[in-house]
Amino acid sequence: MNAQTSTPDDVPALMQRLGEAARAAATRMAAASTAAKNDALLALARLIREQRAALQAANAKDIAAAEAAGLAAPMVDRLRLTDKVVETMAQNGEEVAALPDPVGEITNMRRRPTGISVGQMRVPLGVFGMIFESRPNVTIEASALAIKSGNAAILRGGSEAIHSNLALWKLVQQALAEAGLPPEAVQLVPTTDRAAVGELIAMPQYVDVIIPRGGKGLIERISREAKVPVIKHLDGNCHVYVDAEIDLAQAVSVTDNAKTQKYSPCNAAESLLVHEKSAAAFLPAIGRIFADKGVEMRCDAGAKAILSDVPGARVVDATEQDWSEEYLAPIISVKLVKSVDEAIAHINRYGSHHTDAILTTNHPNAMRFVREVDSASVMVNASTRFADGFEYGLGAEIGISTDKFHARGPVGLEGLTSLKFVVLGQGEGRR
Repeated sequence: MNAQTSTPDDVPALMQRLGEAARAAATRMAAASTAAKNDALLALARLIREQRAALQAANAKDIAAAEAAGLAAPMVDRLRLTDKVVETMAQNGEEVAALPDPVGEITNMRRRPTGISVGQMRVPLGVFGMIFESRPNVTIEASALAIKSGNAAILRGGSEAIHSNLALWKLVQQALAEAGLPPEAVQLVPTTDRAAVGELIAMPQYVDVIIPRGGKGLIERISREAKVPVIKHLDGNCHVYVDAEIDLAQAVSVTDNAKTQKYSPCNAAESLLVHEKSAAAFLPAIGRIFADKGVEMRCDAGAKAILSDVPGARVVDATEQDWSEEYLAPIISVKLVKSVDEAIAHINRYGSHHTDAILTTNHPNAMRFVREVDSASVMVNASTRFADGFEYGLGAEIGISTDKFHARGPVGLEGLTSLKFVVLGQGEGRR
């Protein structure tokens, strides 16, 4: 189907065909050997390197269209398949191939008094649909994880990357075929028609879970309209809490990294809570760093009184909205608190349940924070920027989940699997 000539009338039939093919492929992928899946991933890595010029030619069409449409320069840059991005995609295939295969692992096997043994086996989810925006390299990340986890996937990338995504997807299918696996195990929706998204999220007979990866508007729409389970997070309002007892140099260094190492990721710190006992020493120190880096500080009255004396500091009054805000920019909210209890209560009320950190030398306070902060990742004396599948040793991630079912935090291979009970017996019957 020509991506540019698809009509809305074609879309339901198209999505029906994709769904049927994905369901059939999922059955074969669930039974695929680790060797075959790894062969596909290594073939994909080889093909990406071999076809670099062709991939970049397809990508040039998307870049030209994006520039003609007036997309902002940072958005255009996110689309580019530079030599470095192409090599990173190839390495992604190799890295996922090197990861342990979770499928078929049996754990918690226990012998019961009746003689049977009961355990749990890790199995693929089946078919996942992924809806993502901008970066075409996500096509390879999602495909690699789908293959290794024994799932089938239906991918719907952003219209701004349609040529790049189609070119990458063809290599995925070629790699699957080379390894003797069904090419339909990874399918890309080949139309830019937005009606395809509505169809994809409303096919429970074919799709087991939807994973949206993009802006808040996209994720809110998917969460609202989907008729299948959704793995997602909406916001990344991540907090750093500086306790009363701290290693000052460490606290300043970690807070700086959490906020300024990169402003745009969802695990960058957006809110800073400081115990009033450490504020006089800590705030001027971090304030000088933020001033040098152009970070605006939106403060309550107590924090403003201290930070206003920092030369060059950009200090403004915080509003109620600031406590809930995900800035993705050189802006941070700053508030003084009287206790760890107040900090925990503030985070659980205003946070997005993504990632929150405590900086402290008080072990009991650290353990209370870990137990009581209701977030997917909770850290002690470490930057929130570590909330990432690679940094957690998962090898790769398909996204971050702030849900409590089925996956929470960075979603890697295990997050794309489920558990079923396995019973081993020798002729036992229940009495």
